[in-house]
Amino acid sequence: MSKPKHGLDGQSGNCRISRRIAMQAVSAGLGGLGGFWAPWLRAAPTAPRTNRARAKSVILIFNCGAPSHIDLWDPKPDAPDKVRGLFQPISTNVPGIHISELLPELAKRTDKLAIVRSVHHRHSSHNSGMYWSIVGRPYRVDSTLINPSRSDYPSFGTLVGWLAQRDGYSNPLPPYVITPEPHCDSRVYITPGQYGACLGPKYDPLVLNSDPNAADFQVRNLSRLEGLTNERLEVRQALLNQFDTHGRPIETPVVGEMAVNQAKAMSLVASGDVGRAFDLSQEPPEVRDRYGRHTWGQSHLLARRLVEAGVPFVSTVNGPSITWDTHEDNFNRLKNRLVPPMERAYAALLDDLHDRGLLDTTLVIWMGDFGRTPIINANAGRDHWPQCYTMVLAGGGVRGGQVIGESDRTGAAPRLRPVTPADIHATIFTALGYDPRGISYHTVDGRPTPLSEGQPIPELLT
Repeated sequence: MSKPKHGLDGQSGNCRISRRIAMQAVSAGLGGLGGFWAPWLRAAPTAPRTNRARAKSVILIFNCGAPSHIDLWDPKPDAPDKVRGLFQPISTNVPGIHISELLPELAKRTDKLAIVRSVHHRHSSHNSGMYWSIVGRPYRVDSTLINPSRSDYPSFGTLVGWLAQRDGYSNPLPPYVITPEPHCDSRVYITPGQYGACLGPKYDPLVLNSDPNAADFQVRNLSRLEGLTNERLEVRQALLNQFDTHGRPIETPVVGEMAVNQAKAMSLVASGDVGRAFDLSQEPPEVRDRYGRHTWGQSHLLARRLVEAGVPFVSTVNGPSITWDTHEDNFNRLKNRLVPPMERAYAALLDDLHDRGLLDTTLVIWMGDFGRTPIINANAGRDHWPQCYTMVLAGGGVRGGQVIGESDRTGAAPRLRPVTPADIHATIFTALGYDPRGISYHTVDGRPTPLSEGQPIPELLT
């Protein structure tokens, strides 16, 4: 599913679009690229990006379920046995920075990484924790049993897509793509904020819900039926418009959402270029092997292809569901199942972006819901811990080879330079050339709201 089936409250925010307007937008644009986006963009206010902008695109590597910060990025070798765990710290290619022995390939690339060890928030449930990490604000309840609604604040991925469209984005590819599946606790409870939220359905991402590693991988509903040309599409659209013109107009949020999503679908099908960006068969086998022949690896490769094709924001969700939720057997699961494919894909992505000259303009962020408890539980696992965890940034004007913030001796709380997810988001918007407090959108009740309530982290930006 490209959009959640659960929990939508029928509110479409500020996007009150009639079916007629939406269909006219499609009809006007079927003959060329970007037909869906242009009609609204022409009326959208724009503001120039600052000269400081280095980043043009963002890739978010999101580890649903929350990886252990202590066992990966913030080892505590001098802590008691019940805290430090089984893994030893290793040196990196930056003197004085140590990370876990589970990350030898990333240790060779630490000069490209900015490791933020003092991130914190207050939600300890998965979906609300993921919401706080990707939205930068608390959800109204701390719960896993929640779903998206049109009253949510939008994630920073949604906002990057919104900004791109506001500024005249005309690429036929959607400006925000999630691969392979959405952030979620399960396929029943989907993380709020990652869709259009209060901005409306026009800003929903394209969610693949398809495995890029599958032999028959394709994005559903992007290809046309054989023999269906642009001309035939235009005829069909004109016929649909006639029905709409002569029928009685229905103005409701649900009809508006349907119209917007139909318009987006028609635009994607009308463009012959969209499918090629998702065609991993165009990559040499050795490149695909380098990322890893698994879902995470091929999702990362797909993210690189999409960025190369001009997509502003791509999320690669390292799931499915809360795969990183290691309440039991934390150490074996990290060592044998979770970290190797994640690290291989991450390292390959950094190398590939660098080799293609894209790393300077592509900001890569690694994050999860929260951290995990310093104290190892009776099941050799670690539990939920939002009080202190790690996020990692690379590329896009971020200064690598450094650690920002410091946790205490057990990794339980920030000791120096506390950082919130909102501060990370403010830094990302600044790297993209946007003033995080100077640009606002409106919530469903009409209140102007800044892109982020955080403060950019100046040490991160070159």
